[in-house]
Amino acid sequence: MARDFLFEIGLEEVPARFVRGAMNQLKDKMVKWLADSRIEHGEVSVYATPRRIAVLIHEVAEKQSDMNEEAKGPSRKIAQDDQGNWSKAALGFARSQGVEPDQLYFQELAGVEYVYATKSSIGTETAAVLPEGLLSIITSMSFPKNMRWGSHELRFVRPIRWLIALFGKDVIPFEITGVQTGNVSRGHRFLGDDATVLEPAEYVERLREQHVIADVSEREQLIVAQIDELAKEKNWEIAVKEDLLEEVLFLVEYPNVLFGGFDPAFLNIPQEVLITSMREHQRYFPVFDGEGQLQPYFVTVRNGDRKSIELVAKGNEKVLRARLSDAKFFYEEDHKLTIEHALSKLENIVYHEELGSVADKVRRIRATADLLSKQLLVDEQTAKDVSRSADVCKFDLVSQMVYEFPELQGIMGEDYALKAGERSSVAKAINEHYQPRFAGDLAPSELTGAIVSLSDKIDTIVGCFSIGIIPTGSQDPYALRRQAAGIVQIILAHGLKLELNDLYDAALSVHESRGLKRTASDIRKELADFFALRVKNVLSEQGVRYDVVDAVMASGFADLKSTIKRASVVQVLAASDDRSEFKQTVEQFNRVSNLGSKAEGSIVDPSLFAEQAETELYENWLQLRPIFSEAVEIGEISKAVQTLSSLKPFIHTYFEKVMVMSSDEAIRANRLATLAGIAEDIAVIADFSKLVW
Repeated sequence: MARDFLFEIGLEEVPARFVRGAMNQLKDKMVKWLADSRIEHGEVSVYATPRRIAVLIHEVAEKQSDMNEEAKGPSRKIAQDDQGNWSKAALGFARSQGVEPDQLYFQELAGVEYVYATKSSIGTETAAVLPEGLLSIITSMSFPKNMRWGSHELRFVRPIRWLIALFGKDVIPFEITGVQTGNVSRGHRFLGDDATVLEPAEYVERLREQHVIADVSEREQLIVAQIDELAKEKNWEIAVKEDLLEEVLFLVEYPNVLFGGFDPAFLNIPQEVLITSMREHQRYFPVFDGEGQLQPYFVTVRNGDRKSIELVAKGNEKVLRARLSDAKFFYEEDHKLTIEHALSKLENIVYHEELGSVADKVRRIRATADLLSKQLLVDEQTAKDVSRSADVCKFDLVSQMVYEFPELQGIMGEDYALKAGERSSVAKAINEHYQPRFAGDLAPSELTGAIVSLSDKIDTIVGCFSIGIIPTGSQDPYALRRQAAGIVQIILAHGLKLELNDLYDAALSVHESRGLKRTASDIRKELADFFALRVKNVLSEQGVRYDVVDAVMASGFADLKSTIKRASVVQVLAASDDRSEFKQTVEQFNRVSNLGSKAEGSIVDPSLFAEQAETELYENWLQLRPIFSEAVEIGEISKAVQTLSSLKPFIHTYFEKVMVMSSDEAIRANRLATLAGIAEDIAVIADFSKLVW
């Protein structure tokens, strides 16, 4: 026999950003507890609104499964003395397993006899173990922010106001923070009433009757369908960002979409300002025409029915009007601020107590950017644009608009710079140097912005590493991982001939002028380890096998473009129809590398060759080496691997005919040096020994 089970935790309104995580956490903990408790069950459904998280589990067994578990104890030598009496170790083992000593027995394992005990446990009724289990689930839940209420010790995301725990039609009784379990939920705060749930299967419908759509997917579909219907009716393009939709989804229990308008005169403000004000402050969806131009309308979602919908729209319009009036004022005031005056204000803004002001950071960005411009051999005008962009890249941080809307940094800088007469490439770089701002964002579109962005990001990383701020675990307060990922993305997107080592050195040389607390060599090593993980992530995201990633990165990854190409070529060869042929080639490469690693010198003396196979391998390698090196230099990795692979028959013959570890010390050293030279070229591509077949 089995019954459905419903567990609902009713709460005061939970912040929208916490709801989905709380819902998933409840599900995971519930499923794990059932598994640990040996209680079989069927399908699991979860529900959540701002005021509740709930889990409904179908066909939960009436009792725990019986258990027969065999436990291994000490060996016979330890478990019994010479007279066959149980030792203290054996008696302690019996006690720990809850069995009598005469229930112990021996079994052989890997030629040694060990004492064993079989624990038998008859399953308890599910209803009897649920109260303690549910209490443990509640008390073990964690949230980004917790609170306490009243005189209760429990810390939870928000105060618990009601609980439903139904096993079939029976209430599972327990209490926490003065709240007793029952079978009564609460409907919509204004439109609904209490909802009595007689059995778990009717939970969703009982709440629907009280104007609560408990199913998250259904609620989302309702919102999206209503927005689509409105867009079709008005011939609008309504921009629905996923993160805003997610937030709205957990702000409402009974969604109804409505729209309002604002004065078209506000459209004279940059549309990014209007969009940000609507999205970030009001949770509104902006409206565009077919050509992507912002329209003087907004769309929002009401937590209620459609009664007095026009009145609600008017109220939202009034609030938005005040917001946009503020934005208009800030925008007009910012135009009175010159770039030079703004830059002087950066001197008084602390970036970090050990790294100086924001103005200090800007000077470091400029110095690093100039070094990178020389490294990349950019033309004179681009170099000038890079320098000017670096000088002014942070000036808008002191504007009123960015103070009010931090997410507009760079965007407002571009607008203000253009109006101040800066070159368009410079203005664009002010905006783009923040890119990529998040995972999935684009790299800067122009080289000027790319160089300034690299300089800004590597300055942040090197600065933090230099004072001991290095991400550990989930702690990354300065988003250094994101900055590093951005650097990798920019270099690859622009195909820059810039190795990571050169980037480290440029930033370190600038930071050394202010004095480093730690040695540059230590910082450089930590930077390499840190960026290695970012490069691995890029390769993994491109579907490269883990062993190929390890093999290629073992040969170095500072040249990102080469690393990506090498991984791609090795991956294709390792998975091709001719993989058996490639495997044989790799085996030959590995033999060369293994023996080559034993060499103490690199000078080869052909006069010491005693076998024809030595001469053939050496001469063919010398002949192919320029072709190989050129292919690597121009990025034709496939040709480079093919060139090396053509040595395979000569390597095979060499190992058949030549005794590498000759008793003659000079001949042995010469043969090892020959193999070491070839191994050096092989290592340019990958450490093939790391491939898994």
